[in-house]
Amino acid sequence: MSKLNIDQKTIRELLTDKHADFLIPDYQRPYAWGEDECSTLWDDLFAFAFPNDDFEQFDSGSDEYFLGPIVTFKNDEGKLEIIDGQQRLTTIMLLLRAFYDKFANMKDKQSVKTRAAISECVWKTDEFDDPDTDQLKIDSEVASDGDKDEFLRILRTGCAENGWKSAYATNFAFFQKRISQLVSEWPTYTVYFARRILNNVIMLPIEAESQDTALRIFSTLNDRGLPLSDADIFKSQLYKFYSQRGEKDAFIARWKVLEEGANATFRPMRGTPMDELFTRYMYYRRAKKGIKDTTTASLRDFFSADAYAILKEEGTLADLEALLAFWQAVDAQQGFSDRVLRRLFVLNYAPNGMWTYLVSVWFLANRDGDGRLDEGAFYDFLNLITGFIFAYAIERPGVNALRAPVYPEMISIVRHEPVTFPNHRFDARAISERFHAYEFTNGRPVTKSILAWWAFNDPAQPLMDIDTSIEIEHIYARKRAEVTPLSDRRNLESLGNKALLEKRVNIRAADYKFADKKRFYTGFTDGNGKERAGTEIVELRRLAAERGDFTETDIEERTDEIIATFVGFLDSCGLIAEEA
Repeated sequence: MSKLNIDQKTIRELLTDKHADFLIPDYQRPYAWGEDECSTLWDDLFAFAFPNDDFEQFDSGSDEYFLGPIVTFKNDEGKLEIIDGQQRLTTIMLLLRAFYDKFANMKDKQSVKTRAAISECVWKTDEFDDPDTDQLKIDSEVASDGDKDEFLRILRTGCAENGWKSAYATNFAFFQKRISQLVSEWPTYTVYFARRILNNVIMLPIEAESQDTALRIFSTLNDRGLPLSDADIFKSQLYKFYSQRGEKDAFIARWKVLEEGANATFRPMRGTPMDELFTRYMYYRRAKKGIKDTTTASLRDFFSADAYAILKEEGTLADLEALLAFWQAVDAQQGFSDRVLRRLFVLNYAPNGMWTYLVSVWFLANRDGDGRLDEGAFYDFLNLITGFIFAYAIERPGVNALRAPVYPEMISIVRHEPVTFPNHRFDARAISERFHAYEFTNGRPVTKSILAWWAFNDPAQPLMDIDTSIEIEHIYARKRAEVTPLSDRRNLESLGNKALLEKRVNIRAADYKFADKKRFYTGFTDGNGKERAGTEIVELRRLAAERGDFTETDIEERTDEIIATFVGFLDSCGLIAEEA
């Protein structure tokens, strides 16, 4: 069981502790508090210290203001790395430093003693308890914070130079202004305010025995803001690696480009966009290691193995950059042939995300020196995984079920061996029967998957923008079925009665009879003379042009056609087992 040291402390107790040596580590995010947060903090602290604006109503022996937890762990250098609480602690340090300077010219005993108490919070002390102004109680190594030196210089000198625009300088100036106003309007309150912040504002320091434990605690406690991601931790390891090589600034610039690109490209259900990039890369490195185990290690556990050995390799960052560039091209629908883009569009509607891992492995294993792929081989591979993933979702839905057949094939990819799913091919009759028996409700992801495949199986279907909002259309409308019921109610939700349709069209066409739907499919001019565009789905436009109605017989025939064509597609991909 992990050991924790938890002990409620005042600001003064926390910062004057002999072991207080705080570090804001390189993987933390930059300081983000602004004047709004600082103003709220000031007003809250003032109301606490002077109830009803009366300093005599305060009970110094029992009144407490809880500022929040601070989660740390002691690193190998003996410093307390801050996992949670850096924003609050940084702000308190700026506030105390502003008070310290204000008391510089005050000669009364209370002000002199308070200034001395603050100095012990800002600087480390020698064996005679005298402050050493060369050694601060807090340091910052945040890799992506170009302003951190301003923070440290403010603490050392008490000055923010003209032209400094950082949050540190802005907030320090804010506190200086508010303290000056306090001295002007409530001069006798100033020393009381500083004392009550030192002695009665409480933090809850939680010192964990390891970084992982501290991160878990943070994730549990933090219900605001964003917890540190796995990618933040990986950034710190890469930062150290490149710093040792004298390439710190170059790394920071490269990481910034990666982060901005990932944020614009990935839309993960969980974690950050950078976590998603590392996840896609992880599957490639798993395959390179020959790992078939279906119990997948967490992202952090995988990359932290052997003291983060993978992150210390020469080519890792370049791999990540190349992988991101590939997915940026996929997202922009550029740099590939039309038939490849059409297949990637269909995969975008896959029932789960496993295809992105397979494609990432394929790209990294098969790219040439310029990051390009053989178009024919890539197209065949996309067909193969489309057929396999879509069909497998009918038999065993869920991404976890795909691990057993997919992980060995990832290893085949990196070894440049054929990908054939030899132990997981489908029986033609059985898979056809499964398709006919399956309930293709709108809530099942595979329904949209098969409809996307069917739409783009038509050679005449043009590529659509990947961000097009698409819904599932009932050609024989649900409202129509309420008035004129189908003889077999299951036909209403069968594949033969469904098609993809842009949301902008589906909203208008949803409840109409087929004769009325036709104009929405093909486009029309409304009563105000405004052109209303039809759908880009070629099949629906063709149905509207060729048919006067869409009947239950049409539904059944179209269902049979979709299923038979898809089973034929599986066969063309080598995914149908040979008959014994």
